[in-house]
Amino acid sequence: MPYLSLIIFLPLAAAMAIALAPRDWARWIAGTASLVVLALSMQAFSIFDRAATGFQLTEKAVWIPQFGVSYFLGVDGISLPLVVLTGLLTFIAVLASWRLELRPKEYFALVMVLETAMMGVFTALDLMLFFLFWELELAPMYLLIGVWGGPRREYAAMKFILYTIAGSVFMLVGIFALYFSSGKGTFDMTVLAAQQYAAGFQLVVFMLLAIGFAVKIPVFPFHTWLPDAHVEAPTAISVLLAGVLLKMGGYGLIRLPFGMLPDAARELAPWIAALAVVNVLYGAAVSMVQEDLKKLIAYSSVSHMGYVLLGAAALTGVGLQGAVLQMFTHGTITGLLFLMVGLVYDRTHTRIIDKLGGLGARMPAIAVVFVIAGLASLGLPGMSGFVAEFLVFVGAFPVWQAATILAAFGIVITAGYLLWMLQRVFMGPLPPQWAGLGDASRLELFTVGVMVAVIVGVGVYPSVLTDVIKMGVVPMAQRLAGM
Repeated sequence: MPYLSLIIFLPLAAAMAIALAPRDWARWIAGTASLVVLALSMQAFSIFDRAATGFQLTEKAVWIPQFGVSYFLGVDGISLPLVVLTGLLTFIAVLASWRLELRPKEYFALVMVLETAMMGVFTALDLMLFFLFWELELAPMYLLIGVWGGPRREYAAMKFILYTIAGSVFMLVGIFALYFSSGKGTFDMTVLAAQQYAAGFQLVVFMLLAIGFAVKIPVFPFHTWLPDAHVEAPTAISVLLAGVLLKMGGYGLIRLPFGMLPDAARELAPWIAALAVVNVLYGAAVSMVQEDLKKLIAYSSVSHMGYVLLGAAALTGVGLQGAVLQMFTHGTITGLLFLMVGLVYDRTHTRIIDKLGGLGARMPAIAVVFVIAGLASLGLPGMSGFVAEFLVFVGAFPVWQAATILAAFGIVITAGYLLWMLQRVFMGPLPPQWAGLGDASRLELFTVGVMVAVIVGVGVYPSVLTDVIKMGVVPMAQRLAGM
């Protein structure tokens, strides 16, 4: 059964069906398609051989033979958890948008196209196919922010697309450099990764590729598009932006420059570890002074993605394992945080922390889940964020002791701004204007309940993911170690 092709193109078929269907059918088609894709991704996860390294569920066909371009798909322990994450968060995003009234056909069709692009990035094993899906994501995200976003949506959408396209230019140059230098006449990632390249060439191409992925992660100082995009994007699109699109950058960084250019990775690892510390501490410090709930969580994403960089910079199996797990756990935790901000905003019509207060008395369920999400984000044991950060620190400390200690201090700052935010929003006296607010609906409770279950489930039983991730990172760690 071609699981990966179905996972990629079923949402695209759903987008076409939505375009032809009556207006009221759009949410049902999108909901059904996203649920089926989630089920298929879970089925792929269940049949994945946890005792084997290398790519599985592969599909390959000649596409453009004169240029060595093929339709080549596959997953390993690095990409499969991100496929499951994409399926989960897209389904959650559709549920979170269920009551949307503004042009629902166009909205849900674009979400489906976006899912196709994201799934394609995580499963493509041909560099040109990878780049095609990478660029396909731009159009739906640009429109989803620019049409359904906030008051400054056009500015935020334009800034997002300009930054990403600029990064893509560097990445495309790096891809062509690998293609021509290999002498194999193919864009097949597995073939290109097996080639030996000169040290100077590796450094140049590594930096070209890394710039493209650094914009998406985002790495300081390429991060400035992210807060604007998050603030203006609709709630469900913020979930996908933080939960999946940032992971595309982390995945691309690990898969391409780290996976294909090991000598350059060893040479540049100290600089990447330094950037990781800057990301962690800068993102956390700026989060501390934010007054807008969405901006606070957006900058916290900059901070938490720094742990992905630190784990990758360790060049060890445990560090890479932590980096991949951090991408999955950050996707679920930050996705839940943005959902909770959306629920608060839907009722109060403000995200300014100083205008809120005492909301726990009127919306206890929302308050409880928001607190759970906050505790997961700061790495409370028993939740998924703790496991990922623990693996990153264990993997990185033997290699980069000072960087690991500094990055660990970011957890203290994270605890400070998250607990302070929760106290100001939900504790204390209730302002009179919020006396008539209601709590979450049953659909909303189901949506956030699924996310809580995943976060707690992975936190209590992390081997469900780590056993899979290990089989993907072990060969890469061996190559990075020069074995």
